[in-house]
Amino acid sequence: MYLTEEQTAFVDSIRRMVERHIAPIAAEIDESDRFPEELVPVFGDMGLLQQWVPEEYGGPGGNLTLLCLAKHEIAKVSMACSILAGQNSIGMALPILHFGTEEQKRRFLPLSAKGRTLTAVAMSEPHCGSDVAAMDGISAFMVDTKTPGFKVGRNERKMGLGGVPNVQLFFENMRVPIENRLGEEGQGFKACMHILNLNRPTVAAASIGLGQGALDAAIAYAKERKAFGKAIASNQGLQWMIADMAIQLEAARALLFECTRQVDMGDFSQLSMMASMAKCFGSDVAMKVTTDAVQIFGGVGYLKDYPVERMMRDAKINQIWEGTNQIQRIVISRHLLGREA
Repeated sequence: MYLTEEQTAFVDSIRRMVERHIAPIAAEIDESDRFPEELVPVFGDMGLLQQWVPEEYGGPGGNLTLLCLAKHEIAKVSMACSILAGQNSIGMALPILHFGTEEQKRRFLPLSAKGRTLTAVAMSEPHCGSDVAAMDGISAFMVDTKTPGFKVGRNERKMGLGGVPNVQLFFENMRVPIENRLGEEGQGFKACMHILNLNRPTVAAASIGLGQGALDAAIAYAKERKAFGKAIASNQGLQWMIADMAIQLEAARALLFECTRQVDMGDFSQLSMMASMAKCFGSDVAMKVTTDAVQIFGGVGYLKDYPVERMMRDAKINQIWEGTNQIQRIVISRHLLGREA
């Protein structure tokens, strides 16, 4: 894709940071399931945690395209670390920017702009899953974790994304002041959906970056690995696999950045459909490409000594969270056929 001079410089800075700070620990944090706390100040100094906080509140004043470029580049090496990029956007900055009062913006956004702390987001209950509409009539609130009644559950054991804490948040008999409510009473579902639509493209970006990292690894391995006296890259069947992987990733990138272009221009008319398309297609492609990468590596691709094994495990979650890909297809079809179809 075409990048402006500013975007090119931004991506180059991310790439250098990834090589220095993330590549050396990517396998270790997956193996140990250790949250990489040392990356928080690094990301904060680069404005990655708080990418979408406007300059008037002390933030970098980034946009969706820049955030997706960052996630795409980081996920080539570690999807777990890519989740840190923009974390304070979905968890704090975006809800406040779109639904907060001016007083809330002045109170909370400068805190987020410092890039030294992380926010968490709770959007549904375990028994609801993608059926967020079952909670119609709810209101959205910001909750200080020092509020009595707030508890954190255990860190769940997952297939992939080692190093990314995944816990239940409990709000037991809690009283939250009215000034912490975001938006009008009973409009929490609307706020939730809007923020999800803005975040789904970033899931696509991480997915595509992850797939690109797997493709890059597969190409390098295919050139080096010899069988029957020649590099396996000379086999036509493998060449076709490589070509298909590249085609799918390039198509997914084009769809993603058309979505981000519309958003950054202020056109939200197709956001819900475009975000669902980008997320659905990008994550499906990532699952296919990472699986094919393991196949190209053969038996050693199943070993933890090589990154494609981790990449395949990490890819799966992107087809599930932020709304399963089945839900994305429902969103898309309703845009095309009408809600009554």
